[in-house]
Amino acid sequence: MPTEQGNAQDSSRPAATHLGRRRALLAGGAVLAAGIGAAADELARDGRTAVRAAAGAPSAEAAIPFHGARQAGVTAPQQPATHLLSFDLPQTSAATDRKTLRSVLDALTRTLATAASDAPPDPRLRGGGATRLTSLVGIGPALATRLGLNVPDSLGELPPFPGDRLDPHRSNGDILVQLCAADRWTLTIVAELADRAAHAAGAVPRWTQSGFLPHTAPGTTPRNLFGSKDGTANPDHAAAEKWVWGQPGAHRNGTVLVYRRIHMDVAGFAALPEGRRDGVIGRRARDGVPLSGTAEHDEPDIYAKNPDGSYVIPATAHVRLASPRFDGGARMLRRSYSYDDGPTDRGLLFCAFMRDPAQFTRVQDRLAARDALGPFLQHRASAVAYVLPGTAPTGTFGEQLWT
Repeated sequence: MPTEQGNAQDSSRPAATHLGRRRALLAGGAVLAAGIGAAADELARDGRTAVRAAAGAPSAEAAIPFHGARQAGVTAPQQPATHLLSFDLPQTSAATDRKTLRSVLDALTRTLATAASDAPPDPRLRGGGATRLTSLVGIGPALATRLGLNVPDSLGELPPFPGDRLDPHRSNGDILVQLCAADRWTLTIVAELADRAAHAAGAVPRWTQSGFLPHTAPGTTPRNLFGSKDGTANPDHAAAEKWVWGQPGAHRNGTVLVYRRIHMDVAGFAALPEGRRDGVIGRRARDGVPLSGTAEHDEPDIYAKNPDGSYVIPATAHVRLASPRFDGGARMLRRSYSYDDGPTDRGLLFCAFMRDPAQFTRVQDRLAARDALGPFLQHRASAVAYVLPGTAPTGTFGEQLWT
């Protein structure tokens, strides 16, 4: 459950489009995110999120563009609500399964593009302005291997970690779809449409999961169910190009999503004294400031020591063990959400984007071994997916998979 990653954005789309989209979100008061922002090249280079308005920006009701070099589910600002859907493809022959995959990706492209438009055809999505829908579609590593698809060499399943209690019925999948919007109604309808389209094309539903963010003022960091600010820092444009987006070539505009459904012992953590909670996290809960700093966006100094030689940020603090300084500066683009599936099942939907999922493995190995937050967390579901490059208006998802 690394907490030092946040929101980077896409530099592949025209700047005017990004700026217009940003102003639209500000006007509607809908920007709620872990590290609120838009395009990475417009993020403040000191690590703070900079939200800038642009003259001539579209109204708050304008749809977020679906088409582009990179999928809007990664490049657009994080929205307040999410819904994930996982599908499997029946195993027949490689040729038949490839044909089925093409059909499913084509169906999802058409369905999601129309749902995200200024005039979605489903009447249930009309009347309240544009849906503000963003989405992403990804391919699971097992399917990529089975069909010999052109995916990054780094794509693979995560290894088991100590303490995992993964439910196979809520994990993995051949195709992963993430929907995001400003309201639950939109997600409910679009999830129904996407499920119907994918199923009609030959995919079999595997699992679904909903998540949400708290109401948060634009430009501030949302809190998770522990009360901690979650996702303070995000990679800037240069770091995102290095650590989030793919290598030059067919995978340049793709990335890898690591998803973990993490149960949180909210009551147990709340029972700790405030000072103890801050030490477990490595930040002050009241303002998100690292124990080694004076402002929320200060880079945590994991080597700072007290006069007695102890670390200012304790050696077992969550923030310290998740620090990019242990990974040569590697950062993830984090877009996590809370979930509430009943009084005994609440927690975090950890969603993070990176070029190489081995980065997550390194971080999680450290956390599983020493994290003081570990006794209050339990990983109950997991998935990895190659997030496909975006599409042109006449294209479809996955065109690069066959080359």
